[in-house]
Amino acid sequence: MTAPGWDVVVVGSGAGGAAAAYGLCERGLSVLLLEAGPRFDPAADYGQARTDWELRDFPEKPGSQGRVSFARGQVLAADEPQLASWNRVSGRHVEGRRRVMGQYHHVRGVGGSTLHFTGEAHRLHPAAMRMRSRFGVAADWPIDYAELEPFYVRAERIMGVAGPAAQGARWRSAPFPLPPHPLSYGARTLGRGAAALGLGWEANSRAALSRPSGKRPPCNYCGACQMGCMPGDKGSADVTFVAGALATGRCTLRAESPVVRIESGPDDRVAAVLVGRPDGSLERIVTPHLVLAAGAVETPRLLLASDDLANESGQVGRNFMETLATVLIALHPEPQHARRGLPDDAICWDFNAPDAIPGVVGGCRLYNSSAEAGFLGLSAFAIHAVPGWGRDHAREMRRTWGHSLSLSALGESLPNAVARVDLDAQARDRFGIPVARITSWLVESEIARLRFMAVTCRAMLAACGATDLIDVLTTWDMFNATHVFGTCRMGTDPATSVIDPSLRSHRWRNLWITDASVFPSSGGGEGPALTIAALALRTAQGIGR
Repeated sequence: MTAPGWDVVVVGSGAGGAAAAYGLCERGLSVLLLEAGPRFDPAADYGQARTDWELRDFPEKPGSQGRVSFARGQVLAADEPQLASWNRVSGRHVEGRRRVMGQYHHVRGVGGSTLHFTGEAHRLHPAAMRMRSRFGVAADWPIDYAELEPFYVRAERIMGVAGPAAQGARWRSAPFPLPPHPLSYGARTLGRGAAALGLGWEANSRAALSRPSGKRPPCNYCGACQMGCMPGDKGSADVTFVAGALATGRCTLRAESPVVRIESGPDDRVAAVLVGRPDGSLERIVTPHLVLAAGAVETPRLLLASDDLANESGQVGRNFMETLATVLIALHPEPQHARRGLPDDAICWDFNAPDAIPGVVGGCRLYNSSAEAGFLGLSAFAIHAVPGWGRDHAREMRRTWGHSLSLSALGESLPNAVARVDLDAQARDRFGIPVARITSWLVESEIARLRFMAVTCRAMLAACGATDLIDVLTTWDMFNATHVFGTCRMGTDPATSVIDPSLRSHRWRNLWITDASVFPSSGGGEGPALTIAALALRTAQGIGR
């Protein structure tokens, strides 16, 4: 057993855990930061300097992917030609009438999934925090935008966020720390399509430096954010919050230290965590205060595997919300140079408010996804975009290479009675703990939102001259999630929520949760990392007082 050596133990070093650790260390508390996965060395592990860089994804290292299983996908009720996923070269991605449970994209490692995120840094639309009282769906946040706004400002400063002067309903008490990035060629082309339809189109807010900050250089616009940022300009948790916590001298970081169980104690306090060692044995670490930030899949799994800890309401694992997405790639008559510029550099917020889509509750946003759509390099384009072989293939390559343009939409995911995370009855990890099982379910309102997203993306591509579609991917027929939320909902009522407005367990007096599992609603397509970090900084103010 490891005796108490820290004021707070934090589990998980992604946006929520790292920001919590930073906030606690800044207050003078000592922190043990436990990360299940390994450290990543950008120079050694990221592949942009290699000749096959374009065919690589974010690297996998031993222990960097947690195991999950999936319940069987739902039967697709009707033919939806505009929602079916397909590729010009390989054809339909999904055969048959059942939704395919594809992949939950995450990273176990120091920095968590911020290591491979594109760096979008969004504040939640204020109206999205009142979904139950205003629209009769999901649940209200027990805090409002005004209460979170100062912590948004602080998180943006630490991460190094570049953005425009204003973002509509997301009012600001201070400007973005950095000026917005210039729009890429493709973003400007899409902007002409937006203008033709009367839609707004502006620079996206991005945690990527538009000018130097400290030891971090400005973005070099290589477009490889999701492969891991070699220069360190992207505001991932490892180079921002983790580095800041370590610099205080009050944070001890332990990688490759998966927590497999939480031990409860007397007086409604958790007593310790059991941490797995490489040889399969367990180490017991006493926890004066415990912060869980393992994500909306692993956090409920850990609580459920710890004898239903903090599940007095029966809500742990419930209210699962996933990524609702549409990705369209087309060829434009003019070269678009998709490999140049910052990924996700431009965005349309016109449909982001919960009541912005006619006849559907819950919003969405559109954005330039050209640099993240898998067509950055010549080889990837040849494999995925151009059919045929030999001279015909070479001729088509010369005609179309560099002409791809991608527009995507992300939308609100509303909780329902079926979607959840629970424990798999058969599959177990190397420590004998049941793995998390994801049950995904799309109700008709989600499908209606996907239809709107697909139709609007098609219209905007056509309006800028890109009518030759070559690839369509939607989550109608394939579960494919990066952003997941809601499995340990926050609220004021202990009967319907897991944690209180301070993100502390309603019962367990020294247990907090600071990841996206606490979200009562997902928002209308916003990237969640900035909100997670802001919530964690806010919670860190109250722990140990």
